[in-house]
Amino acid sequence: MSGGAMTRSRLTIAALIAALVAGCSPSDGRQVLVVYSPHGPDLLRTFEERFETQNPDVDVQWLDMGSQEVLDRVRSERANPQADVWFGGPSQLFHAAAEEGLLQAFSPTWSSQVADYSDEQDRYQGVYLTPLIIAYNSEVVDSAAAPQDWDDFLDERWTDEILIRDPVASGTMRTLFGMVIQRSVRETGATDGGFDWLRQLDARTREYVLNPTLLYQKLSRREGLVTLWDMPDIEALRATTDYPIDYLYASSGTPLVEDAIAVVNGSANPELAGRFVEFIGEEGEVLLAAREFYRLPARTDIPVDSLPPELRRARDLIVPEPIDWQLLHERGPEWMRYWDENVRAG
Repeated sequence: MSGGAMTRSRLTIAALIAALVAGCSPSDGRQVLVVYSPHGPDLLRTFEERFETQNPDVDVQWLDMGSQEVLDRVRSERANPQADVWFGGPSQLFHAAAEEGLLQAFSPTWSSQVADYSDEQDRYQGVYLTPLIIAYNSEVVDSAAAPQDWDDFLDERWTDEILIRDPVASGTMRTLFGMVIQRSVRETGATDGGFDWLRQLDARTREYVLNPTLLYQKLSRREGLVTLWDMPDIEALRATTDYPIDYLYASSGTPLVEDAIAVVNGSANPELAGRFVEFIGEEGEVLLAAREFYRLPARTDIPVDSLPPELRRARDLIVPEPIDWQLLHERGPEWMRYWDENVRAG
């Protein structure tokens, strides 16, 4: 099956599930709030329960899917929106949605604390900063032998040992691929070097995996030994499973993905959706996400000493990679289309 056909198939399945979720009204008469998110069931279930405790008249229903899949679904539902809130994903995807009129402006009380990571027109707000990292099977690869930087993935020793989350569905991977292309643009003024790098990476990649769960399982089973992914998910995996997976930060620079939240334009419950956005960015909820799910706060007023050791360590070790987010907003979709059609092995 081609990459495009596989993507359409996954979106069709997601659409059917979402229609069922959004179409079900609770028998107890509570008001339904539908949330689309890539953040995974553990985090989503936690915030569902906490929001419902504060708002006993509300039933939070969520659908977990890749951030690119969220954008595609919100686009497909433009005429009849099913979601109230989009919670999570790189800011460039939110920017694309905002420019297409898919998001409704809303300014929570904490918006001034995330101004550097949010839309100037308040169509989306930054919530977390997600570091991208190098992960590896620690039973086979020790920290000294693992790739120390992004370029190390191109070494022949990693041929057929690299697993990658499918970038067509993953905003995280789209950001990382965009970083590679931007480096080429900065150094040479052209994208050619970046696509050549991605072509070499593709030649060493064993598989583009359909979802994060499969990625973790395959890495732990040694169906591949190294991957490029995000820190919060790997830290959560280490805390909740016995998978032999560890990670390190790239020596040359770590992209910090601006992870956002927004009210979907045309929401059936805009006031309730705004209430949920307000809730997610409150200091207590941001600290909960940091301590239990390793989410680095975008809020600039959160004291560093209130963060867990893993996030304090991240702040100490990370060399931030300069990302031109506006360029990524404008050119990212075009770059990914070119990669999918001309770089990915057929």
